[in-house]
Amino acid sequence: MEDGRIIDLYWARSQQAIAASEEKYGPYCHAIARRILDREEDAEECVNDTWLHAWNAMPPQRPGVLSAFFGKLTRNLSLDRWRRIRAAKRGGNQVEIALHELEDCLPDRRSPDERLEAGETAALISAFLRRQSEQDRALFVRRYFHLEPLSELAGRFGMPVGQVKSKLHRMRNKLRQELEKEGVAV
Repeated sequence: MEDGRIIDLYWARSQQAIAASEEKYGPYCHAIARRILDREEDAEECVNDTWLHAWNAMPPQRPGVLSAFFGKLTRNLSLDRWRRIRAAKRGGNQVEIALHELEDCLPDRRSPDERLEAGETAALISAFLRRQSEQDRALFVRRYFHLEPLSELAGRFGMPVGQVKSKLHRMRNKLRQELEKEGVAV
């Protein structure tokens, strides 16, 4: 089913919207949730919550790119659940490693004007990524948005894990320099 039709179903408050979303985007959302969460049951629950959040968001929202809308919902819900689980047991896994890699080039989020700064920072990061090669941009997004393990990235892009690590390290350094040049505290 076309994305526009799925969105129309949400706007019409038709239960078919959820079934169509699950059919078309279920595997994509499950893959995102599974990369973040260790337990299949947690991933499944986050994907189900994705459909609920989409139901509550449409209307008034009318997403431009439905896959990105669902992906972002799933990712945020999964990260929220991961943080709750982590707070309970303080374990370490792939998500923690990927987020730790990025923390050196992201601003301190404790400032009073957090939302404004976060929006400006997001725009700077987007502009930075648009200037990168297609492969570097894909590596960065797959690692830090989709949270793919380094070994998966190496296989996907046909390069050794060390080369993937080096590319990501250089990109993080460049990003940090650009953010500092723009006056973002990192």
